[in-house]
Formats: sequence, C-alpha cells, structure tokens
Amino acid sequence: MAEVKLFRTWSSPFALRIVWALKLKDVQYDTIFEDLSNKSPLLLQYNPVHKKVPVLVHNGKSVAESFVILEYIEETWKENPLLSEDPHERAAARFWAKFGDEKVLPSIWEAFNSEGKEQEEGIVKAKENLKYLEEELKGKKFFGGEHIGFADIALGLLAEYENVFEEVASMKVIAEDEFPLLSEWKRTFADAPIIKENWPPRDKLVTKFQALREANLLKKGT
Repeated sequence: MAEVKLFRTWSSPFALRIVWALKLKDVQYDTIFEDLSNKSPLLLQYNPVHKKVPVLVHNGKSVAESFVILEYIEETWKENPLLSEDPHERAAARFWAKFGDEKVLPSIWEAFNSEGKEQEEGIVKAKENLKYLEEELKGKKFFGGEHIGFADIALGLLAEYENVFEEVASMKVIAEDEFPLLSEWKRTFADAPIIKENWPPRDKLVTKFQALREANLLKKGT
C-alpha cells in the first residue's frame, strides 16, 4: 500500500484543502502537525524552497503548494474526480480557484486587518470580487455542479473562516441579502459530512485570528 503523509498545521486553511481532497477520494494518510515557529527537519527537507505547509509526501516523494498538491491528488487517485472530463469546465474550475487566491481572499484579508474607513473601503473591494462568484453559482449547487469539486475545495475556507473574521473584526462581507447564492453555497459546503468533520475548533480559530489581527494592526500603527 502506498505511503501518504500530510504535513500541516491545525489551523492552515490551505492544508485543509488537502485534507478534504484526500478524504473525498478515500485516501488513507498519516498527518504530521507542524509548529511553524519551530519547523521540523523533515518539513525543511521536503519543502526546502518555501519551508511551509501543506506538503504531501507520497512514497517518499514530496509535493508542495496546495493547488499543485490538489492536481497531484487528482491525477494519482481517480476515484471521485474533482475536475470534469470536459476541458472547458476543468479550465473554469482552475480559473475560479486562482481568482479566489489572487483576488477574493487577499481582499477579505486586507479588510480583516483594517479598521474604520479603511476597513469599509476594503469590504467594498472584497464584495466587488465576490460578485463574480455569486454570478458563477447561478443554477448550481456547487461550483463543480452537483458535487464538490476543485473550485469548491479551493474556495471552501470561505465557508468557515469568513465567519470567524466576521466575529473577530465585526465585519460582514458575505451578507445573505447581497449574496444569496454564495450564502447558500457556504451552508451546503460546510454541512457536507467530510467537510464538517474536519473543521478546526471554532473557539481556537477565533483566539488565533484575534491575536493575528491585533499584531497586524499594531504593525500598521508603527
């Protein structure tokens, strides 16, 4: 049997993508939890370039970066495909995944780490990006259609981490009246058994991101 290991932290949303993909494909694996303030020699060995998680090790060979790992998982384990057989649909899934990482998530993070007028402007910017996701969900249950797919896994952290940001920073980005389809997608995705069973503890996330936000605001003020 193939040996599969996942290097991750308890809170990394990018490592969660790999957890979800492996679980959806019923791949057995071992988890190595890393402390990024004291990185293990193995992590540095398997990811010497970026020195961060997630890292997937399959039969002694390592793969780094969450989207690259997702593609590797999709090509290696064919069960429960994350990407359509249709070339255009595959390209669209990759596009929305990239759009999420390059536009949606940075704009929400920027608003989260701001206050007052700057935060208000950041929320407006984030909502402009989210409008494209709302449009993409018309007539769909998931970005991948009727089943959780590549783009859903890529954007899935919105289903929980955005709620945590709302609680910590008193900001509402994905409001039901503005984004009904995205709001419904968040609930449906978050309630899927494999997704729901693997969320990090909510109270620990709130504590972690409170501390992160305070530190980031302090840096901005100096």
